[in-house]
Amino acid sequence: MLRINDQIAIEDWELTEQFIRASGPGGQNVNKVSSAVELRFEAERSPNLPAPVKVRLRRLAGRRWTKEGAVVLQCDETRSQTRNREIVRERLADLIRQASVAPKRRVATKPTLGSKKRRLKAKTLRGEVKALRGKVEGEE
Repeated sequence: MLRINDQIAIEDWELTEQFIRASGPGGQNVNKVSSAVELRFEAERSPNLPAPVKVRLRRLAGRRWTKEGAVVLQCDETRSQTRNREIVRERLADLIRQASVAPKRRVATKPTLGSKKRRLKAKTLRGEVKALRGKVEGEE
């Protein structure tokens, strides 16, 4: 079980881990040991995630969200398979934590009277500068 916060915990059956060969350093051992981890979380079918969290998770996951509604994360940072498992599980937990925080509603505000007056004054000054750029009469 992967505990995200007090309300959300993901069961083990919702997670699928696949071990693949990693690229990068490892010497001769790199061709023999599957140390990279690919974690698949069936988010769309998860009974533990509320609907608004699923919607935000889909937006946050981006390309990592599949057509079937699963989140696929990979990790091949270390040579240790167990460490890569821990890293990828922590990444999934962080992603779900971010999705569980509802964004604050924007409160619409009106511009102040002073800011309106400053804007109009700046516009008139700019207009005067541009008006002075014309051709000068009677200089020939």
